[in-house]
Amino acid sequence: MQKTLRITEIFFSLQGETRTAGLPTVFVRLTGCPLRCQYCDTAYAFNGGELMSLDAIIEKVASYSPRYVCVTGGEPLAQPNCIALLERLCDAGFEVSLETSGALDVSAVDGRVSKVLDLKTPGSAEVARNRYENIDLLTPNDQVKFVICSREDYDWATTKLIQYRLNERAGEVLYSPSHHQVSARDLADWIVADNLPVRLQLQLHKILWNDEQGR
Repeated sequence: MQKTLRITEIFFSLQGETRTAGLPTVFVRLTGCPLRCQYCDTAYAFNGGELMSLDAIIEKVASYSPRYVCVTGGEPLAQPNCIALLERLCDAGFEVSLETSGALDVSAVDGRVSKVLDLKTPGSAEVARNRYENIDLLTPNDQVKFVICSREDYDWATTKLIQYRLNERAGEVLYSPSHHQVSARDLADWIVADNLPVRLQLQLHKILWNDEQGR
């Protein structure tokens, strides 16, 4: 029987975040998420969507002739067949990233995929959902993201950065200001003052298109 996934949307745009920011990318947004972060900009992906076979998803992705594919949500790993989709995308020759909350086990994710692990800060309202066992599974191909909602979140994230030596485990550590909660300039000043081995991340889609819904 053909494996299926519930898909909210598949679209072609510029990557707004992570180390491939600014590059043309196909986004495969899976439906559903067990978390409810207070700053979520993709709540429209919590429900609904369309059931699609893996073959249909790959065909749709390939129609854009992309180099880069980002599997996102929602929380993609909430659907078990996401693992098979990631493998199929890699086999098709795409450079693949996975945006995941870090609340679910990433051990089965294909090693060719760049995992973008979003460690939830206290300001997210979902800090208790962090699965710290995932940190041991990080490789230089992976990325760790913190969405910073306050100075307290910044201090908390920096404690975790040092405690888990995240800049040694992952290829990139990203600090992103929560939209309308922390100014990018303030976050930049904090990072420079502490000389942190992290990258300031701004959401290009919101700067370019005033897009409040994660596109």
